[in-house]
Amino acid sequence: MSIANIDKKNIWHPFSHYHETRKNIVISQAKDEFLYDENGNQYIDSVASWWVNLHGHSNPYIAEKIAEQAQNLEHVIFAGFTHEPAVTFSEKLLELLPDNQEKLFFSDNGSTSTEIALKLALQSFVNRGERKIKVIALEGAYHGDTLGAMSVSSRGLFTEPFHPFLYEVCFLPLPTVENERECIAQLEKVLDTQEAAAFIFEPLLQAAGGMRMYDANVLCKLVELCKKHGVITIADEVVTAFYRTGKFLASDQLSSTPDIICMAKGVTGGTMAMGVTSCNRWIVESFETKDRSKTFYHGHSFTGNPIACSAAVASLDLLETSASEANRKRISSFFESFKLDLEQNTMVRNARCLGHILAFEIEAEESNYLSNLRDWIYDRFLEEGILMRPLGNTICFIPSYCISQDSLEHIRTATFNIIKDLSGNQ
Repeated sequence: MSIANIDKKNIWHPFSHYHETRKNIVISQAKDEFLYDENGNQYIDSVASWWVNLHGHSNPYIAEKIAEQAQNLEHVIFAGFTHEPAVTFSEKLLELLPDNQEKLFFSDNGSTSTEIALKLALQSFVNRGERKIKVIALEGAYHGDTLGAMSVSSRGLFTEPFHPFLYEVCFLPLPTVENERECIAQLEKVLDTQEAAAFIFEPLLQAAGGMRMYDANVLCKLVELCKKHGVITIADEVVTAFYRTGKFLASDQLSSTPDIICMAKGVTGGTMAMGVTSCNRWIVESFETKDRSKTFYHGHSFTGNPIACSAAVASLDLLETSASEANRKRISSFFESFKLDLEQNTMVRNARCLGHILAFEIEAEESNYLSNLRDWIYDRFLEEGILMRPLGNTICFIPSYCISQDSLEHIRTATFNIIKDLSGNQ
């Protein structure tokens, strides 16, 4: 039996329908921006394998550090023990984070990093004897697939079966210049209850929610208003951290610094599963007590895994090189040019880019996540030798920073070929 057939028989893949007819493509090797299947076909990984890969696949420097660590200390319980890779990573990361960030809590992925942030925020008030029970989020948000993360995510297809089990959240409209007054008025109404504990947001970009890019100035006003009322602000930087939007953090573009920051996808450069939640002194002080009932009772079996920490240190090393910086500038410049070309096409709606992220919508009657158009677009990009997962009729590119100019040009050419084909089919 082939690998693909055994896979279909044994394995439940993420976001996959039970009666999916197509077999999963078997990838046998990857290098830089390229994936190679078992038949030798090559694909440009234009979405960095779900937005995680920063430096390209099989990066030799990260691979070397992982191999060295695996032969020395592969894992150790992180309760009551520590190790050099975790300490080194903490020092390097905190140097790059805002000055108010004091402590790091390690986890496994983006969902857990936001769960930890929410629990830290809520328990901080419990520990201080304050009744703060409301969480504020933005409409269209996606913060993960665990129950707490789903609670603060916009209600829809992904959350519908679990609605009876999610806690109530106050959702604000996505901030824009046009709805600034409405956003502020709705936020003030929640703040007036004096029950708000936290405001969680994806700064500048709602990624899984449709690559929705929004105004930093209005968001900053919401953050400052929350801070004025003692509400903890949580920046979900799971997608946007590590220069994805141009700055090290998307929230670095705000004049007001969040209290808690969530990171995950790019932490190890896309090689190992790891999440990080950072927090400020006020959060830490909430747990500085001899009362053991006020301990933060949270942990994961692989918290602070030494191999993952070594990969994370190596990734930060690479990010700070002049070569990586030059590549990021090159990609950003290319996407700006690509966007201008897209804006001239009558089939394209709302072409936009932010740092090293480009997105746009295809004009079509079908636009939801389950539409046949979404599957057609996905298959056509594969035919062009490109992995690109559409969000309904939204096309987005978030490549690794090592992507070559030839690959970028191929993506642009293929995109216009696909749009032309779609135009001819309508």
